[in-house]
Amino acid sequence: MKIITNSPQDTISAAKKLGRLLRAGDIIAYKGGLGAGKTTFTRGIALGMGLGDSVSSPTFALVNEYHGDKLTLYHFDMYRIQSEGDLESTGFYDYPFEENVAAVEWSENIAEFLPKSAIYITINSVGENSREITVEDGGRFADAWD
Repeated sequence: MKIITNSPQDTISAAKKLGRLLRAGDIIAYKGGLGAGKTTFTRGIALGMGLGDSVSSPTFALVNEYHGDKLTLYHFDMYRIQSEGDLESTGFYDYPFEENVAAVEWSENIAEFLPKSAIYITINSVGENSREITVEDGGRFADAWD
């Protein structure tokens, strides 16, 4: 499924729809270059999950946590991860993913360690503020954007 957004607010609105439908155990695996809008999309997911909009890039922290009443959103940045050893040093395997939701930026760096059920979201810039967002979810969220 492809979605075109024409502003950061459009991107947030699209992501909010997905955030409302996420459930424990979901892992969002982002693909997209620097400045594509991965953190903006995560802000929308957090809003859809009822977690507020204080989402920031986890570039230097490697992971940011946003806690809600029912679910926590773990927001990872895997830009600097190059091996399983690097991944292990982040504590990635210690997070209770089955009880929460994760959003992983630069997922291509850890693709072989993600579950087959991961929801892949590719974000490409197609203009100054326009984005083409491709959601690969096996059709699970198809009705969200109709």
